[in-house]
Amino acid sequence: QVQLVESGGGLVQSGGSLRLSCTASSTIFRILIMGWYRQAPGKQRELVATITGDDNTNYADSVKGRFTISRDNAKKTLYLQMNSLKPEDTAVYYCNDKRRADLGTWGQGTQVTVSS
Repeated sequence: QVQLVESGGGLVQSGGSLRLSCTASSTIFRILIMGWYRQAPGKQRELVATITGDDNTNYADSVKGRFTISRDNAKKTLYLQMNSLKPEDTAVYYCNDKRRADLGTWGQGTQVTVSS
């Protein structure tokens, strides 16, 4: 079983920044396509950003230019740098690999709250 543990969430004012981290137990972390997802209250979970093992990235239009996804394969850690935060970014943020996301397996997530 692979365990992914998110951290770094919190309360921040509009325009502020947060850096989320996700530690993985996977022995093959370096080859996994990883992603950050979020779910706002009353809304469906959505994909925020993805990154391949070779650091190719993709972003949702809503966060492009503000968020940066990255990974440290040696540390088996995924990051999401979030700048210029907006109230609409408020959500529980989850990290996952694509396979387990497709299977519907999720961790606990970390809460991000942006005040206006």
